[in-house]
This record gives sequence, C-alpha cells and structure tokens, in this order.
Amino acid sequence: KIKGIQLDHFTDNRKISEKDFKSNGFTLINFWASWCAPCKIEHPILMKLSKIKNLSILGINFKDNNTQAKKFLSELGNPYDLLAKDKNGKHSVKFGIYGIPESILINKELMIIQKFVGPLSVDDYNNIIKIIE
Repeated sequence: KIKGIQLDHFTDNRKISEKDFKSNGFTLINFWASWCAPCKIEHPILMKLSKIKNLSILGINFKDNNTQAKKFLSELGNPYDLLAKDKNGKHSVKFGIYGIPESILINKELMIIQKFVGPLSVDDYNNIIKIIE
C-alpha cells in the first residue's frame, strides 16, 4: 500500500497527495523523463491508456529539465491527468523505483496492483485493461 505521498506539482506551487487518487477507480503512476529513450517508446501506449475512463495517470518527471519535459509533452502529447516533478530522485526511491521508465498501478484504496519495470508494452496495455474492467 502506498502511504504518505507528497509530490511537488510540475507547474503549480502545490503538493500532490493521496487525496488526489481517492476519486478514481485506478491510477497508473508513471516515472519518465524527456532524456529517456525507452520513455519515448512507451509514450503511445500511455496516450492510449489516457482515454480509459476508469483510469487516471500520474506522471512523475524524473531528474529532468522543465523546458525539455514540456517540449517532450507538447511534441508527443500529454497523457497525464496529474503531473509531478522529482528533481533529485528522492520521491522515486520511496516508490521503489530503480530506473525509468517504471509504472505502478494502484486502486483507490492505494493498494499496489502491479508494477511494470521498463517501457509499457502492448501486453502490459492489455493486462491493465483486463484489471480495470
């Protein structure tokens, strides 16, 4: 179970916390960066997942340059319902993240359903759809 989430919002001067996840059926937490080549590979799958009604996506931008991250999203599209930044990588460690991209699927009780190490694949997409439907 995920507890004590306090993330810095990417653009606003506010925190993202557990209450931001309580209203959704499921949340996919995705750790990414503009400099990460595999993040570009998984991006079309995140864009497809962003259209699913019972799923919200929290993007955590990892050790990145804000301008480059914004450029990445403006060029490839923004699949994220919420966007946080992890400038020094400390938040990612709390989530047990070792490298990026990594994603964690949680339910509204903040229970971890599944962890995805590396870029999301078509199989991962199909698996997520099965879980949340």
